[in-house]
This record gives sequence, C-alpha cells and structure tokens, in this order.
Amino acid sequence: MAANFTNIFGQGRRRLTLFYSAIMAVFLVLLIFVVHKTMEWSITSEQARELMDTASNVAEGQIYLNQHPDISLDDATYKSTNDRLFFYVFDQNGRLLNFARASFRLEPFVLDLVSKWDGQEGEVSVFGRKGEGGQITTRVMMTAKTIRDEDGSLQTVYVGKDVTAMYNGMQKSTYAMGVLGVVALIFATVFGHILSGRAMVPLKEAYEKQRQFAADASHELRTPLAVVMASADLLENDPSITSPFLKQVIEDVRDEVKKMTKLVSDLLLVARSDNKALKLKPTKFDAAELLGQTARVMQPLAEKKHITITTAADDGKDGDMTKHEIQADEQKIKQLMLILVDNAVKYTPEGGGVTVGFEKAPPGRVRFYVQDTGIGIAEEDQQRIFDRFYRVDKARSREMGGNGLGLSIAQEIVNLHQGTITVKSRPGEGTRFIVDLRVKLKAQKA
Repeated sequence: MAANFTNIFGQGRRRLTLFYSAIMAVFLVLLIFVVHKTMEWSITSEQARELMDTASNVAEGQIYLNQHPDISLDDATYKSTNDRLFFYVFDQNGRLLNFARASFRLEPFVLDLVSKWDGQEGEVSVFGRKGEGGQITTRVMMTAKTIRDEDGSLQTVYVGKDVTAMYNGMQKSTYAMGVLGVVALIFATVFGHILSGRAMVPLKEAYEKQRQFAADASHELRTPLAVVMASADLLENDPSITSPFLKQVIEDVRDEVKKMTKLVSDLLLVARSDNKALKLKPTKFDAAELLGQTARVMQPLAEKKHITITTAADDGKDGDMTKHEIQADEQKIKQLMLILVDNAVKYTPEGGGVTVGFEKAPPGRVRFYVQDTGIGIAEEDQQRIFDRFYRVDKARSREMGGNGLGLSIAQEIVNLHQGTITVKSRPGEGTRFIVDLRVKLKAQKA
C-alpha cells in the first residue's frame, strides 16, 4: 500500500496540474476569440469601406448619366474591376435603370434582398443564405445610396459583394487556431505536470523530515513518560502523603501523562504507517464478539455521561449479534472499534445513546457500524474528518481530550485491511460510521 503522504502529494500535484490547465484553457479560448473577432473586424471593415467607395462612384456615375442621357457611360469608369462586386440602380417605381449584375447563382438572392431592403442610408449589412442542410452557404455584403434626379425623383443604388470566400477563410483560420490551441493545451498540461512535480520535491523533503522527527520524538518520549507514570504511581501509593491537595496534584499528573502517552502512541503509529512499517498479523476471529466486547469495555465511560451502548441484531433490532468470522489483525480491528465507539461516546450529549451492529453485506465481506445520537457532522466537514489533526469543533475536542488523530488512524487500519470506511451524518441528528471489510484478508504486497 502506498504511503498516505504519497497520496496527499499526488493529489496536490494533480490539482495543480488541473488548475494550471484550466487557466491555460481559458486563456487560449479568450485568445482565439479575440483574434477571430479582430480578424473579422479588420476584414469586414475593409470590405465595408470598399463597398461605400463603390457606392459613391456608382452614384456619381448615375447622376452624370441622368444629366447627359444621350451619353453612353461605360460601367468600367465607375465600377470596380473586382468580379465579386455588383450593383443595381432602381428608380422610385422599381424600374431597373442600370446594373452590373451578380452571378446567375447569386442574383435571385440579391434581388430578393433588394425587394425587402429596409436598411439605413450608408449602412453596410451582411446577409447569409442557407443551403439544404440548414448551413449558411453564401454570404453577401450590401449597402445602398439614394440619389435625386433633376426632376426630383429618387433613385437608389444597391452595391454588394460576394464575401463567402472571405468568411470561409476566417472559419478555416478559426478551426486551425482551435486545433493549435488544443495542441498547445496538451503541451501546457504536460509542462504543468512536470513543473508541479518539481514544486512538490521540497515539500516532500520537508514532510519526510517532519515525519521522521515525529517518529524519533515519539519513540524517545515513551521511556521518560513511562518513568513519570511509574513515579506518579509510587507517589499515589505512598502512605506518607496525606495532603488532599498533593493527592489531587498527583492524580492530575497521572491523567496528563496518560493523555500524553496516548498522543505519543498515536503519533508513532502514524509515523510507522507512513514508513510502511506497520505489519498485519491475520488471525481468524469473531468480529461480532469483538464488537460486543468493545461495547462492554466502553460502557463505564458511557455511564458517566448517562449514555447507553446497545448492540443490535442483524435485523436492526436490539438483541444478540450474529456470528461474523473474519480473517484479519484482531488487535488492529479492536483498536478500530475502540476508536469509533470512543468517538461516538465523546460527541453524544448526556442521555443519548450509541448503537453498534452489523449490516447486510455482499458475499465475502462483513460490514459493521457505530451509530450515535450526537451532534452530527456538517456535510462540508465530512470530507476532512479523516485528515490528521482535523477537528470539526476544536474547542470541544480539546475539552474532550481529542487530538485529531483517531479517525485518521481508523482509516489507516481499514486501508491496511483493504476495506472502506464511510460516514453518514447530519447536524443534530447523529452520526453513523460504516466499516466494510473482507472476510478473508488478501496477501499484502511487499
């Protein structure tokens, strides 16, 4: 099994990579969008300027033709040589006066636009014609200019240009930028993964030093704590000490040493699990009997808070539990059960109750639970309660003697047995811890 801190740093590296990739993705999308819009504005504004110039030239030529009706005006003197440009001149009665027609493929669409024209003077608009598949296959840019004849009648010049090729080119350019953006994002993700890995190196080294210090310190503290405890026991049994105050001081010292000894033991267990030094000694035993024994051991502590610990049969009702034989490390499973029941008693108010029992599980597995009627756990905290030193209510945890390692050790034991531990809880409605284990422990990897 991989060490816990390896998983932590692995998750951190993945999160950094995803965060960096997300930033790059947003940046590339915005860049492509801005480049596309800039390119579209640049090209369309140039085309619009050309159309306006052509419309002015055609209007001037038409005015000259109106003033000199006997002169035949060659279109080439005022029409661009671009074969995609076209124009039509109509009088106010809809009679066609002059033209440089569009292509036969395009002309019906253009004439239909002219018949429905409602644009403002000097306004340039782009119109699209859809094909059979609903896709826009043709785009036309058009503008109109009104001129007044000598007799006061109005004439309108419609000038347009087939810009389909231009828009198709912009679309292909955008697709190309999109492909290049995806390639760039892949390279950025790989590069970000490498950089995040390098950023984790000093953190891993610092964490390893901290872990080693915790292991060494915990190991070295066990002996002096044992000496202090033995000295406190001797003083407590010394008949020459009769002062109630001194007896209370000695009792307080013993209590604090007990707390310190438990903390040191927990730290040493955590350090050994990180270093893969924890070894399992699988034996065959009855998990139901062990859970019932754990409940009996914790009963005196529960009675001090007027809390009842009950065992439930497999049908959920009060009664004797069915025998559940498993192959596992009995001492570690006992420690797991003690942690969960002790946690339930600590966080259940006076007069509440704790229930232990077994749930129906798939073949080859056994599933037991510890249910309390305590304060419950908020949903946002349920994802972090198995983190080391994490306490939902730090003030109350200190009062109750918690150090934030119990559930972390419980999860470590479950992971060592290739099982799972889950929590179901709502604030004010109690908490239910469910442990799912294999009936027969598989061989551990070297």
